[in-house]
Amino acid sequence: TLFPYTTLFRSLLDAIRSTKVMEGEAGGITQHIGAYKVSLQGKDITFLDTPGHEAFTSLRARGAKVTDIVVLVVAADDGVMPQTIEAIDHAKAAGVPIVVAINKIDKENANPAKVKNELAEHGVVSEEWGGTTVFVEVSAKKRIGIEHLLEMILLQAEVMEIKANPNRPARGYIIEAKLDRGRGPVATVLILSGTLRAGDAFVAGTASGKVRALISDTGKKLSEAGPAVPVEVLGFAEVPTAGDVFTVVEDEKKARQIAMARIAKQRAAEIQRHHKLTLDEIYAKIKEGEIRDLNIIIKGDVQGSIEAMKKSFEEITHAEVKIRVIHAAVGGINESDVMLATASNAIIIGFNVRPETKAAQLAEREGVDIRLYSIIYEAINDVKKALEGMLKPTLKEKILGRAEVRQTYAVSRIGTIAGCYVLEGMISRNCEGVRVIRNNIVAYEGRLGSLKRFKDDVKEVQSGYECGITIENFNDLKVGDIIENFVIEKIAAKL
Repeated sequence: TLFPYTTLFRSLLDAIRSTKVMEGEAGGITQHIGAYKVSLQGKDITFLDTPGHEAFTSLRARGAKVTDIVVLVVAADDGVMPQTIEAIDHAKAAGVPIVVAINKIDKENANPAKVKNELAEHGVVSEEWGGTTVFVEVSAKKRIGIEHLLEMILLQAEVMEIKANPNRPARGYIIEAKLDRGRGPVATVLILSGTLRAGDAFVAGTASGKVRALISDTGKKLSEAGPAVPVEVLGFAEVPTAGDVFTVVEDEKKARQIAMARIAKQRAAEIQRHHKLTLDEIYAKIKEGEIRDLNIIIKGDVQGSIEAMKKSFEEITHAEVKIRVIHAAVGGINESDVMLATASNAIIIGFNVRPETKAAQLAEREGVDIRLYSIIYEAINDVKKALEGMLKPTLKEKILGRAEVRQTYAVSRIGTIAGCYVLEGMISRNCEGVRVIRNNIVAYEGRLGSLKRFKDDVKEVQSGYECGITIENFNDLKVGDIIENFVIEKIAAKL
């Protein structure tokens, strides 16, 4: 897997392929199947086409252990960016070793030493500096260091003793899947062990079928594919899901039986859907011996607050549970955070930030517990109390609606009036508070001043309508701000 930046990733992967792909293979032009194979010294290396950690984490959330080594691509002229830190945390949470590729070393302002120093601050220390991480300086544009990078990946694989048995029925994972208008359901499969052959019956999740054709990443039709080989497989009865386990079975009848049994099991699971770990349930899970680690993701409005929270959490001691902060960053809670929480069974704690709408919806579907605070010690105390089974009934916010500020008007004796469009839910006069959110960070929290439709005072405004809003003691409203109104509900803790 290569990440974190799409452009860096793409340029480096293109450089690797143009350097190492065999002559005559479709002129070096490849079709997009999500994974690519190159050869060096008689050995193959497969690169997963996952620019960014989202796909990597999404696969892991479904249980797919497809990546043996992560190649972290960092620009020598830019250094470590927020996305880099996020990518490191995702790789560490997955327990996958990292090889760092410092790209763009041909540029005049390239500073590899700066990159090494910044990465060392985040626990990725070069072997030259006494650490365990391999660093390779490359230039995708000038084709510098590509061979050395591949050699280091092979060396890392040898150290890890990565091996697979080709003499057994094939087993692998679905990397990508789609419905092709001309060929029907098609999926990219990465074979992890065994050998897949044309005519083999298979099952992948709730999909089954028989291999009609195997297509390589260079568009060649293959008769078989062994371990670590990515292939497009034709012959699915339906489109499978990325991350599903792909297994060869005795015959098509057996494959259909397994698929039907999984469908029935999936339906039962949806009725009694398993939720992720919540802060309310920790004590009970500890007593049942179900958890040994409490994974926490921290998102905050400023770096100082995040560092203080991280330090405080890591200082909490418990006889049976170790607290691990697996990711901490500035900014609102996004889908990537929720996917990491899903994959790591973690709790998300936000300080003066809000979840993006899509992130909140994903968290609801996946059962991920998001806790939002405006006072640091309250977050620390809640975790301590949860570990001891003393978490009291909590007051939980219920969001009534969200409106976007489209225009602002300064009126003497009144202040700033925000011309708003209600995006979802409703804005109500009967709310207990409003919150101004700017770039997913809370800019102000207070009380609703007035709510109007045209010139008339109204009790509520539903989604899809415009309204005028003022907020008590706050006039710094800006176009693009989100105004969120809420009520407080009392929720009993589940102990």
